[in-house]
Amino acid sequence: MTHAKLAAPEAKSAASGDVAAAFDDFMHAFDEFKQANDERLAQLESRFGADGVTNDKVERISTALDEQKRALDALQRKQARPPLGGGETAEPSEHRSAFDTYVRRGDERRLQALEGKAMSIGSGPDGGYLVPPETEAAIGARLRDISPIRSIASVRQVSGSVLKKPFAIGGPAVGWVGETDARPQTDASTLSELQFPTMELYAMPAATAALLEDSVVDIDQWIASEVEAAFAEQEGAAFVTGTGGTKPRGFLDYTTIAEASWAWEKIGYVATGVDGAWAASDPSDTLIDTVYALKAGYRQNANWVMNRKTQAAIRKFKDADGNYIWQPPAGAGQRAMLMGFPLVEAEDMPDIASDEFAIAFGDFRRGYLVVDRTGVSVLRDPYSAKPYVLFYTTKRVGGGVQDFDAIKLLKFGVS
Repeated sequence: MTHAKLAAPEAKSAASGDVAAAFDDFMHAFDEFKQANDERLAQLESRFGADGVTNDKVERISTALDEQKRALDALQRKQARPPLGGGETAEPSEHRSAFDTYVRRGDERRLQALEGKAMSIGSGPDGGYLVPPETEAAIGARLRDISPIRSIASVRQVSGSVLKKPFAIGGPAVGWVGETDARPQTDASTLSELQFPTMELYAMPAATAALLEDSVVDIDQWIASEVEAAFAEQEGAAFVTGTGGTKPRGFLDYTTIAEASWAWEKIGYVATGVDGAWAASDPSDTLIDTVYALKAGYRQNANWVMNRKTQAAIRKFKDADGNYIWQPPAGAGQRAMLMGFPLVEAEDMPDIASDEFAIAFGDFRRGYLVVDRTGVSVLRDPYSAKPYVLFYTTKRVGGGVQDFDAIKLLKFGVS
């Protein structure tokens, strides 16, 4: 038995910086995975069962496949990131020019005049100054690319600290009538008021004097690139498991209930029937049950959400016809598919364990709402970490479930 010889995931693709080459590497790794797993399954069906070498080979290739996917995603994000300088020809706005002066030299006079003229709330020498609209838009666009739940949820911008949203639990009140018939009064809708408070999220990138003095460096884009990863990491965890105290409320924090007894303000789930594991035979049947626990109107735009360890386990599953139910992305920049639905990898989802909800499935566009308060503030601090200059960057974000019928969970438990 020979071991599969796998190149380092980023050896070819990262060196060339070519997304197409990275995608080819990823597809090659998937082909090797299928061959090794087919060999393992054939051994399991034989009298002797799969040997340890084959199992180890499958796990190593599966891990390499995950690394290839992460390398591909990193290249795509790098390609989408704006350059730090030299490529911009448009004349900067007055706000952007004043903000650049403040960040580089600490001169806040022009910003004070501009924000005083605009009557901005919550800005000033003690609370920081609002970044230019171009920078705020760049941060928002990048967060959509790298924050997994934000990329599939609804996003609403507000100017206040709390968004209050009425929701018709039973849908709008409607009825059928003939052309000349009287219009009888319909039953009143059952409304529920949902509240989504915004919480403060911060990052504190540091810059050297040389960076700030270099006029070629685009300071706006530098700030955006520095805070995006920190913001995305914190958001990702909060949108999944946040408790709603000082952070958004994640969809796993809500009360869960077996799908057969589903009620409003609870998230329905389907159980595998085995404590902390898949069913011993036909484990993919539970995934089918989860798909059809969701109403048809929600299934059209549904996504799977799970972490990479759970995804690695599902990669080995086949349907009754011997086809793998997990399929790689059809092209660079696209998502893997599971049973015909896109799969979103969220590292903050729990691993498969006793009574854990390791998989979510649903129309997150209708089911989960992300609330952004308009404005990103930056406070320049040249004193706390001399000789470095710190930039205390804050934005306010909220989130929570807005339609409890649009998201279903898969529980690794008996019931």
